[in-house]
Amino acid sequence: MTRVAVYGNGSWGTAFAMVLADAGCTVALWGRRPELATVINDTRTNPDYLPGVSLPAGVRATADPAEAADGAEFTVLVVPSQTLRDNLSRWAGLLPADTVLVSLMKGVELGTAKRMSEVIADVTGAGPERIAVLSGPNLAREIAERQPAATVAACRDESVARRLQAACHTPYFRPYTNTDVVGCELGGAVKNVIALAVGIADGMGLGDNAKASLITRGLAETTRLGIAMGADAHTFAGLAGMGDLVATCSSPLSRNNTFGTNLGRGMTLEETIAVTRQTAEGVKSCQSVLQLARRHGVDMPLTETVVGIVHHGTPPLVALKELMSRSAKAEQG
Repeated sequence: MTRVAVYGNGSWGTAFAMVLADAGCTVALWGRRPELATVINDTRTNPDYLPGVSLPAGVRATADPAEAADGAEFTVLVVPSQTLRDNLSRWAGLLPADTVLVSLMKGVELGTAKRMSEVIADVTGAGPERIAVLSGPNLAREIAERQPAATVAACRDESVARRLQAACHTPYFRPYTNTDVVGCELGGAVKNVIALAVGIADGMGLGDNAKASLITRGLAETTRLGIAMGADAHTFAGLAGMGDLVATCSSPLSRNNTFGTNLGRGMTLEETIAVTRQTAEGVKSCQSVLQLARRHGVDMPLTETVVGIVHHGTPPLVALKELMSRSAKAEQG
């Protein structure tokens, strides 16, 4: 039986632990609070993040990172992206030498502008054949309710991607494989930024035409950046690109969309952070995505607009006028 360590017992970490257990794996679910681990084991629920959802017997919670790591064939990382480097530095020495490191995080590191797989490689020294990414339209609550969903298991080594695919394939969760790690990671990170933009538009009371335009042009600028960074353009038309983008921009379950909606309604950044219970990755990653765009000479006007609203206090109405007054050009430009 495949043993898996899942580091991060928030909503997505807990939901994915369920998927793994339903697929036949034995799962150690790590979280930093011993009291929550005890509650999870005693009640078979995670009341803080997925209230009302019963966890399968194959999931056992722990607050001991060494206990979680013991014998793990896969080590799944589901912590906020900006904390990954510090957390993984503490865990790296505990992990089995041959464990496959799987990123479920959708962010870009502040300062370095590194993707999560690059941070994992930096900290652990693992080669690309031991680093995988899981990305797609995967809203945690729906998956915890065992509603149908699909995803992409990506690794430079296709055989490792197939192993991960097998480890999380259930009747309701269908993983596909890909070797384009760069494209899958960028799709997951940039869609959070675009979801902020769509949420802002929704909060301002703009219509479906505006939101559809933002989603479509958001995909265009994501694809431009991906191609500049060596990704396969086809990835952005798939689950890790368009699929994840549509789900995150359209669903009230999306943290980034909800965060943007509150900003669009006139709440300040501080007020919005105060009412947001879990991490909205796009809030910080938008700055790193813009840094990547400038580094590669790629024009990303929606990302620039989001950074202006979120981090520089640009009023959404002013930002909208600036965006709409940009010079006209061909759609493919």
